[in-house]
This record gives sequence, structure tokens and C-alpha cells, in this order.
Amino acid sequence: MNFGARIYAELRGDRVIWMILAVLSIFSILTVYSSTGTIAYKLSGGNTTGYLMKHVVILGFGLFLAYLAYLTPYMRFMKMAPWLWLIAFALLVFTLAFGKEINHARRWIEIPFINLTFQTSDFGKMALILLVSREITRHKDYIKDFNKAFMPIILPIIIICGLIAPADLSTAIVLFVTCFAMMFVGRVDFKFMALLVLLAIVMFAFLLVIHKFAPEAVRVDTWISRVQEWISSSEGSFQNQQAKIAIANGEFFGSGPGNSIQRNYLPTPYADFIFAVFCEEYGLFGSFLLISLYVMLFFRVTRLVTISEKSFGAMVAVGLSLNIVIQALANMAISVHLVPVGGLTLPMVSWGGTSVLFTCIFFGIILSVSRYIEQAAAQSALATEAAATSSGGTPQTPKQQPQVGGQQQQRRDSGGPQGNGSQHKGGGNRK
Repeated sequence: MNFGARIYAELRGDRVIWMILAVLSIFSILTVYSSTGTIAYKLSGGNTTGYLMKHVVILGFGLFLAYLAYLTPYMRFMKMAPWLWLIAFALLVFTLAFGKEINHARRWIEIPFINLTFQTSDFGKMALILLVSREITRHKDYIKDFNKAFMPIILPIIIICGLIAPADLSTAIVLFVTCFAMMFVGRVDFKFMALLVLLAIVMFAFLLVIHKFAPEAVRVDTWISRVQEWISSSEGSFQNQQAKIAIANGEFFGSGPGNSIQRNYLPTPYADFIFAVFCEEYGLFGSFLLISLYVMLFFRVTRLVTISEKSFGAMVAVGLSLNIVIQALANMAISVHLVPVGGLTLPMVSWGGTSVLFTCIFFGIILSVSRYIEQAAAQSALATEAAATSSGGTPQTPKQQPQVGGQQQQRRDSGGPQGNGSQHKGGGNRK
């Protein structure tokens, strides 16, 4: 068996999602190498190889983290969710007070001794999605009760999004929409979802009040200028104009890898506007392929939900995939001037350390869920086959399956005999 066939045989879970992760990684390497030329000439004398190698190292480490998350039984993330949320809360508060300011935004903390920065909002996204998934799962039998369901879900959303918004409103909005969609999938009462929106408006007004007393703490001036520019100018900002020129230059099949011209004019062609560079080099055909990868990810996760119990595994897979897809579509919408300019990266494609690492972890957790769903489905099919054989008058002993780590957690998640009866009551009878 050759190396490729061995890898294919070893990787469990949804292989289409594995394929999406691999193709996005390849696109990322090609596009980042092309789009970092300008910054390389400005800062390092044209050494684009150095930026490429840095990105490859980060991406490789991210894929390693994805593999570790894939090997981890996903129910462990349910146990860790409250602690991760508390850590995220502390990191976000620390970032607002003592974070490193880059491009007039305080979103990073500097890691001592290694001269690297860490964007805490990416960690906050993961922690909040895990916690919301956990609380919807724990309270699914009385999800319409205010005290037992709404308060444990809504307060963490408002707190984390409120801490992210002062320095990164676009990320806070994407995360809020993700959690809102998760509440809809989790059948939270509509009046509570409406109250969530009302509290978000109150939080936004509170940030405006803070800006009156501490203008440097909240980037209200930046928000206003970008919204006014988006409303008043049909052509968009200079960035939008150059992005649309790049997309038009790509035509149907693009100018080819490394042949982008507009990358020399876009301020951040390797991050916020990398989609425009991708379209210029790979054309309409390549852009449709890229969009289809994100859409396919969402539909593959939807398939996982339909074949699994509506519990933590399904909910966390939906939440993580929604966050990736919504952010990707928002990034593309910025390039074509459908929404105001914001600092959103294209997941798994843009150049960036923390964003790449946590997107890889998101993929790893989704694959962990699909892995255990696949194992549960295989065991159920084997048991059905054995029962059918026995009823036919030729009883046979079913082949002993190897014990798989995390099987007990899968039983608990699906409401099996080892699960908590009160927690999973009625989990298999959802309509």
C-alpha cells in the first residue's frame, strides 16, 4: 500500500471535509505567496520566500492541531467549555486594557520571549461556540424556560461579543450571528431570541456611551467613517475599487498563479482582500470553486446533523461550520462592496497566524464529531445485520469490533444507557 492510500485508509470521519481542508490549504499557500510580494519589498527587500515559509510553518502547525482535535473525543470539549469561556473572558479583558495596538486596533496580546502576537478574539470565538453548544444540549428538554435555558445561553454571548466589539466590530457581528443561528437550530423560544437582539442593541448603545468618555477605547469613529463611505459612495473606498478591478481582470480563467497586478495597489492583499487577488489569478471559475468549498462544508455538516442525535456533537459542528462559512461570505462581500469594509480574514486562505490556527482547530473538532458518528453508524448497521441473521434461523456471532476510545462519550452524547437520563431525555425523538 502506497503512502497516499495508507493515509486515506487511516483517516476516519467525513472524507469530503478532509478534502475541503486540504484544498483550502493548497489555495492558501499559492495565494499568500503571490499576495505578500508588496509587503516583502517594503519590509524585507523583496524576500517573499521568508513570508511563504512562515505561512507554511503556521499552516503546518495548524493542521497538526486539527489532527489532534480530530483524535480527541469531542465530548471532552463539552467538559472543557466553561473553563475555556472563563479563560477567553480573562484574555479579552486583558487585551482591552493592556493589548498591543496594531493599525489603530487593540486586538492582540504579545507573547513574551518569542516576539509573537496572539489575537484573543479567535480564542473567544471557539470558547463561546463550545459553551453555547453545551448549554443548548444540557437544557434541550426545557429550552423554552427562561431561567434554565435562556440565561445560561444569552449572558455568555452578550459578554464575549461585547468584549470583542470595541476593537473588532466585524468579528463580533459574525460571532453574534453564528450564535443566533445556533439558538434557532436549538429551538430556543423566539421571544428569547428577540430579547437577545434587543440586548445586543443595548450593548452597542453602551459602547457608544463609553466612546464619549474614552474615545480611544472604542473605535466608533472608524465604524462611522466606513459606514458613511459605504452608503455615500457607489464605487466604494480605494480598497473596494482596486478589489473590483482585480476581480474584473480575472475574467473567466484568471491570469494565472502569481500574475496578479492589483496586489501591488491593494493595502492588504494577503488578508482582508485576498479574495480579490484569488479571483484575478484564478478567474470566475476559480472563485466559484472556492465558494463551493465553503458551501459544501456547510452541507456536509448538515448531513452529519441529520444522521446523528440533536445533541452536543451536532450542535458544535453546526456552530463551528456556520462561523467559518459566514465569515468567508462576509469577507467576499467586502471585496465586492456589498457590506462596509471590515477586518475579516478569509478562513484557511488569508495570511495570519491565530486565524489559521483556530480555523484548523474548528475543522479538527468537526472531523472528530463526524468520526464518532461514523463509528456509531457502523456499529448500529452491524447490530442490525446480526439481528436480521439471527431472526432468519441461522444465528451467528457478530464479528467483534475493536474498542474505540471515546465510545462511552458517544453513548452519552446520543442518550445511550450510560448517559445522564435527565440530560438526554427524549434526544432521539426530536421532530
